[in-house]
Amino acid sequence: MSCIAPHVAPLQATHERLTWLKPRDDDRYRLVGWTCDCRAVVYELRSSGGAFFVHRIVQGRPRTIPETGRTRAAEAHKLWLAILLGQAR
Repeated sequence: MSCIAPHVAPLQATHERLTWLKPRDDDRYRLVGWTCDCRAVVYELRSSGGAFFVHRIVQGRPRTIPETGRTRAAEAHKLWLAILLGQAR
């Protein structure tokens, strides 16, 4: 069986270090993209109320899921691509 969702590339030496924040208690969001859950860390690109952000889930740990700051779609998609390419974490 092959994975359907993308895998995150290995972290590059010159990666951008992201600031991870305590998650808001949004009841509603739309899942825009996600990485494969066969890895220990899963990332989700989410949208809520017109703002976009990334959630980081470390499997096997308590559900204190940090997220990036909220931003516009274009910026969030750039960030998402950087995470997938190992250019940001």
